[in-house]
Amino acid sequence: MRGDLIPVSEIPADGTFPSGTTQFDKHRQAVSVPSWDPELCIQCGNCSFICPHATIRAKLYRKDALDTAPENFKHADVAARGFPDMAYSIQVYAEDCMGCTLCVDACPAHCATDSNRKALQMVPAVDKWEKQAENVEFFDDLPLLPINQVDYSTVKGVQFLPPHFQFPASCAGCGETAVVKTISQLFGERLMIANATGCSSIYGGNMPSTPWTQGANCCGPAWSNSLFEDNAEFGLGYRISVDHQEKAARRLLNELQHHIGAELVQAALNADQSTEVGCREQRDRVTEIRQHIHGHPKAAELDSVIDAMVKRSIWLMGGDGWAYDIGYGGLDHALGTSRNINILVMDTEVYSNTGGQASKATPLAATAKFAAGGKPTFRKELGLQAISYGNVYLAQICLNANPQQALQALREAEAYNGPSLILSYSPCIAHGFDMTQARQQAKKAVQSGHWPLYRYNPTLKERGVNPFMLDSLRPSITKADFMDAENRFSNLFKTNPENADAMFAQAQQVALSKWAVFEEMAETNPSWFMPEISALK
Repeated sequence: MRGDLIPVSEIPADGTFPSGTTQFDKHRQAVSVPSWDPELCIQCGNCSFICPHATIRAKLYRKDALDTAPENFKHADVAARGFPDMAYSIQVYAEDCMGCTLCVDACPAHCATDSNRKALQMVPAVDKWEKQAENVEFFDDLPLLPINQVDYSTVKGVQFLPPHFQFPASCAGCGETAVVKTISQLFGERLMIANATGCSSIYGGNMPSTPWTQGANCCGPAWSNSLFEDNAEFGLGYRISVDHQEKAARRLLNELQHHIGAELVQAALNADQSTEVGCREQRDRVTEIRQHIHGHPKAAELDSVIDAMVKRSIWLMGGDGWAYDIGYGGLDHALGTSRNINILVMDTEVYSNTGGQASKATPLAATAKFAAGGKPTFRKELGLQAISYGNVYLAQICLNANPQQALQALREAEAYNGPSLILSYSPCIAHGFDMTQARQQAKKAVQSGHWPLYRYNPTLKERGVNPFMLDSLRPSITKADFMDAENRFSNLFKTNPENADAMFAQAQQVALSKWAVFEEMAETNPSWFMPEISALK
């Protein structure tokens, strides 16, 4: 609250701000925070993966590092075989924790004699703030596992990847931020993010406090927020710009091959960057090339574009208000260009940031501003529209309900050389339920058929395989079982009681009808896919 004391002369002229500044907030907002029991922990990584605020993390490290550990620093032997000299720790950042309890809910490790006791338990926060501060400082200084020793295809492996997005000023238990954090862990050192206005632009760039941060090697995401209506075009501009820079860098490398060395130049031009290890090796080559061209007349020209030789991971992020409504024309244009971009839509099914207005993603029978009597129309199926292009990678995910499917989809989307679209179901306080139950409610969304999980991977068509994969099971509960727990639906019986039962019944029928469509699409040889197979043959 002292911003008025900062003179204009101290504000950067180019609009840049220091990154990672949320680490200094230390808001101490939670009433209770999780406490880790090393004896019960099975080291699965579920708690770290699902945490929306990056306040619970894990590390593997050599046991001799514990020689200088604080007295109350907790650790355990590594559960997996082959690591006799290694220790494992989970660290809770108590001063930054929001107390949402999702990590405790996700923890599967129970005491054999007391089912109420888990490897994570909520305890009074005031008892942990001071005690954990010293442990956090020690934990941060512990070395990270080398990237080539991390299996980032599994939830268990991702827990060892440092987040480049931490302590966002979002609501406790936010359904958006865990996905954003995961993307930052997987691709953070080479991320370029175009962020549409909305919740994600507020907790992502509430200057001067920003959760986007760099790693130990000083590499991290480049983030910027454009207008609500043009974010897709803005992000597409990232891709076009990087492609032009890479083209210019390749031309200059070929011109300077004799000066730099043919072997190094060819290695850079033909580098395999399909993994993060490969991208880091390419970054090392770029550093070496800079050393070779120092003092050359064209050094400045090459230096200005050579970073584009490291594969960029370009993500266009925003909510359903942007993607389904105000920015839809631009998003559709970006998908239609066939450029290598990734789009993340954090779908809360309502305009969350501006007060809960209905969007085209709002489902039938949901109450919201401008739909107080219950939305009378179906939600837009943005996924099916994207599939119609044929060359767009698409996934509908729910990290709270199926973390592994979400992780697989994010990795497949980034690996796909073309446009990709991720629709991520995001529980929100605007839905009107206790957010400590966000994980359970998200599961109900999937189990009821309200939010089917699926993937569409165009690369499978090249092998004559159906590219559509249905990742969730047939509905096992009714739509009402899901809807009754949320005020956005149950309020219908107050605002429109004469039509509430009929709209609930219609919502059930819509869910089953859509499921039947998805089930048919997922058949081994579906009729809709056969013409494409015939064309390939």
